[in-house]
Amino acid sequence: MKLSIIALITILAPWGLMAPAMAYSPEDLEQLKQTGLCARCDLTGAPLSQLNLSGANLRNANLSQADLSQTNLADADLTEANLEVANLTGANLISATLTGANLKSATLENANLSRAGLFATNLDGANFKGATTTYANFRGSRFRLTTSPSGLVTSDRRYW
Repeated sequence: MKLSIIALITILAPWGLMAPAMAYSPEDLEQLKQTGLCARCDLTGAPLSQLNLSGANLRNANLSQADLSQTNLADADLTEANLEVANLTGANLISATLTGANLKSATLENANLSRAGLFATNLDGANFKGATTTYANFRGSRFRLTTSPSGLVTSDRRYW
């Protein structure tokens, strides 16, 4: 009995070590809050809900799985940021720059993307239900199984 338990632990232990790191850098989070500048920062899974990050520089930042719900990101630079599986529900992204960003499987329900630039972004599986996209530019973006503001789900096409 003891031998079988030890064998099972030996077999399963490496699986626990292979789990992806979900921790953000506390230093990067503090820098963002203090200065609004955090290009190339690691904010994976960071709790950024309801912050005022208007005009923030988050170029090339890793914001995958971050909670950005109700966050003010107006005029923010999110060029080539990784926002995969990020929660942007109700976020203010008016005039934000998201050129080349990865929004795969991100939630943008009821977000305001008016005048936002989403050139060549990956929007595969993203959810824009109820979002405001007035004058947003999606040129060259990839839409595959993306939920549009009206709730319709796209197939595999490049433009709305």
